Amino acid sequence: MTDRAGTPALESDLVDLDDLLRAYEGVAAADQPVVFGTSGHRGSSLDGAFTDTHIAAITQAIVEYRSAQGVEGPVFVGADTHALSAPAQVTCLEVLAANGVTALVDADAGWVPTPAVSRAIIRHNRALEHGTGAISGRRRDASAERRLGAREPRLADGIVITPSHNPPRDGGFKYNPPHGGPADSDATGWIAGRANEIIAGGNRDVKRSRAVTAEPYDFRGEYVTDLASVLDLGAIKASGLRLGADPLGGASVDYWKLIASHYGLPLEVTNPAVDPTWRFMTLDWDEKIRMDPSSPSAMASVVARRADFDILTGNDADADRHGIVTPDGGLMNPNHYLAVAIQYLCTHRDGWSAEAAIGKTLVSSTMIDRVVASLGRRLWEVPVGFKWFVPGLIDGSVAFGGEESAGASFLELDGSAWTTDKDGIILALLAAEIRAVTGKSPSVLYSELTEEFGDPAYARVDAAASPAQKARLGKLSGSDIRADKLAGDPIVDRLSSAPGNGAAIGGVKVVTEHAWFAARPSGTEDVYKIYAESFRGPDHLAEVQAEAKLIVDAALGS
Repeated sequence: MTDRAGTPALESDLVDLDDLLRAYEGVAAADQPVVFGTSGHRGSSLDGAFTDTHIAAITQAIVEYRSAQGVEGPVFVGADTHALSAPAQVTCLEVLAANGVTALVDADAGWVPTPAVSRAIIRHNRALEHGTGAISGRRRDASAERRLGAREPRLADGIVITPSHNPPRDGGFKYNPPHGGPADSDATGWIAGRANEIIAGGNRDVKRSRAVTAEPYDFRGEYVTDLASVLDLGAIKASGLRLGADPLGGASVDYWKLIASHYGLPLEVTNPAVDPTWRFMTLDWDEKIRMDPSSPSAMASVVARRADFDILTGNDADADRHGIVTPDGGLMNPNHYLAVAIQYLCTHRDGWSAEAAIGKTLVSSTMIDRVVASLGRRLWEVPVGFKWFVPGLIDGSVAFGGEESAGASFLELDGSAWTTDKDGIILALLAAEIRAVTGKSPSVLYSELTEEFGDPAYARVDAAASPAQKARLGKLSGSDIRADKLAGDPIVDRLSSAPGNGAAIGGVKVVTEHAWFAARPSGTEDVYKIYAESFRGPDHLAEVQAEAKLIVDAALGS
């Protein structure tokens, strides 16, 4: 952490928007191909990594992919408040129009959070399954009715234009198939490969029309109205709690305003400003502007107001992540809040099946394992990436899916699917429900969990690694770990695949009775990430981290 972490951004920290937007119209850099990570293609136009060329090619590839998959319905298209999102949306819509694909965009020309796109896809496709029609959230004129009424409704999918919590210089572009959640690696691999073929061919295969024919959809109204199916908003309204929500300059700003007015909640939008430079943010740990609601440095100005509210929350730019601030505990560690949310939901959702599992990524806290076991629920542990929760959330076999990076979603009150992508808005509202129903803040409830299950210390650090070492780490097997002890305790498990679904974790996880570590290569830097936790305290955690590096380096032949 640097000296300026948590301090207000200065003019010198801000991106030049004119340069950024001008570079978007430039040529894609030869060394910046389309690469889909866990959350789509990301990059900056200033590096030649996020340009009109990239977005046109990706959109054309998505058109071809969805056609091959038999997806013939509309595409829900949403964009966040990053400066590059607006021109990228124009590019996307021009390509969709030329290919004859109906695009549904926000009826008020507003910003659209990721969970609102996921919800719209699920809502549309559920209506088709039940034979009740589709796209009820549209505001259409008579000509649109005539054009669309002549066609049988088809499955819909979505495109979300966002780099999530990334700095203001970045752009992002991701595809959500008809299940509503992040595309799996088969889909993203095909789309990225085809997009790069198109770019190599000078984008000659791209069909494009300047005459955009997108149709309006009321993303905000439909999402906010449906919230009553997933949360006890009546309890929140009756509580009289002082609630605050900070969108951190992101796409949720108008959603929070409508939530407050529609449900009569005692909720203040603490910072309604939207500025694509994000000049009002405090700097993150590395002195970058980053809208990460789980970062104490990025959330410093929000935490400073904690005494003014019973619950204060933050969201990132596309509102798929959450940050929970309480007057007694400040900003909660994401792992701590996930454990509290799981304990509360499993004891306050009578409509959920007792057989539905609780999902977590394998780098999330073991506190979750202990809470889930005490509830008599089945734990479903998967690799990093929210895409792994999608099948279970869509069919109801997984009631809750959460990641240590402050992303989660859960089922509706009756056990139906809500979203299959991360939803920071419902996790923020859940904190208010928990406080209203239990009379205790989530941070107090976590303290009670530690009294019952122990108080773990958790951290993530980075270790240097060459590209070759990262490649080897991604392919390591548990049997490659030769050590038999970790920080004084016998090793009881060496994992290279996730216990929940058997999928490769792209690294290793080593477990003892009291601690564990997981090592995974970074997708963007010459480092590997070491996640670690110990129920024996911070000093023991430091031992685990130090030995983890030695164990991994030995396995890599370093």
